[in-house]
Amino acid sequence: MNILVLDDEKEIADLVELYLENENYTVYKYYNSEEAINCINKINLDLAILDVMIKGKDGFEICKYIREKDLKFPVIMLTAKIEDKDKITGLTLGADDYITKPFNPLELVARVKSALRRYTKYNEKSKEDIIYIEGLEISKEKHICTLYDKKVELTPLEFDILLYLANKRGEVVSSEELFEKVWKEKYLDNNNTVMVHIRRIREKLNEDTKKPKYIKTVWGVGYKIE
Repeated sequence: MNILVLDDEKEIADLVELYLENENYTVYKYYNSEEAINCINKINLDLAILDVMIKGKDGFEICKYIREKDLKFPVIMLTAKIEDKDKITGLTLGADDYITKPFNPLELVARVKSALRRYTKYNEKSKEDIIYIEGLEISKEKHICTLYDKKVELTPLEFDILLYLANKRGEVVSSEELFEKVWKEKYLDNNNTVMVHIRRIREKLNEDTKKPKYIKTVWGVGYKIE
């Protein structure tokens, strides 16, 4: 699998490259955003690791560029910042994960593997049925979501969230359960990760924020599709 690594701190980029190559990934490593963008346009990538605070186009801008090109591979943001607003910014632009420096390289590798599992699952065919919910159609086999016969462009992570809620139709799913089932990691804090992704899905479904038709918020408990 092809992984883009972008970080202007040479020691960090080289370290990430070393650990990923030890896992037999093909790494495209760059220290500046211009070369990384050229790579995005030329190479069939499976995942990107982007430094937020890089000169030129920063990691947020490159993440936005990737999603505007309708590329759905996972994007992991690396940053020395820890503010929630920065995390929300990255997730809103379509990032899948967010790792704060300094980090354990083994943890980064674990996050990469987790993101690639979701991405691979998204692109594989399964033998499940189609779920219909009042104009919303979710194809488990093709991993496609349509709204009144118009395709809804979801990232693999967004699709998994919507599918999990649809499979639990009528049940209230807590943020903790949703995080642990979809991200397949322990829910350790009360960050806004789940909330931001739910908001992005609602936007793509053209939901009325005050009276959403599909994904309902059960205040203090979680979310459900009725």
